[in-house]
Amino acid sequence: MQMPQIRLDSQFAKIGIQTTNARTETKQPQADLSIQQPKADLTIETTPSKLTIDQTEAWADMDLKHISRRIAEAAQQGKQDLLEGIARRAQQGDELMKIENNGNPLAEQAKTNSVNPMKEFNIGFIPSAGSVKIQFEPAKVNIDVKRNEPIIESKPNKPIVDYYPGRVDINLIQRNKLEIDFINVDIKA
Repeated sequence: MQMPQIRLDSQFAKIGIQTTNARTETKQPQADLSIQQPKADLTIETTPSKLTIDQTEAWADMDLKHISRRIAEAAQQGKQDLLEGIARRAQQGDELMKIENNGNPLAEQAKTNSVNPMKEFNIGFIPSAGSVKIQFEPAKVNIDVKRNEPIIESKPNKPIVDYYPGRVDINLIQRNKLEIDFINVDIKA
């Protein structure tokens, strides 16, 4: 006896998926940097040293005097001699007034008035010690420094970002199918 039989033959659909990953490239450019260092302001002020040598007394010791000094000394000596002469004459006048007291004032006064006192003389061309006066003022230095701050300018640059999007490709590799067959199958009884 024959019996009808249904034979089903099915095949699933196959989908193919191909992906390309997304990617990014990032670059960071360096910042634009400008640095300037101004020089320091330097001021130097100097007062020169001063040396003073006064040889006036040394020259005077050697009898090489300025005319104004000679005139002043002569005037002073004249005044001194005048005062001494007045004093001597006053004293001699007093002695003559007292002539009745024993003694011979006229002869003694004549002898005193006629004798010149002896003047001392030494080597005249050697100046006395300390007659040259030296004065020294050292130099003065004033240094003024003003420091200037650096000038820094910085400009950051934005990063450069390149983005490559990913892809997904989907395609049908195999279609689905269903085959149906009707077959008569012999069955043994």
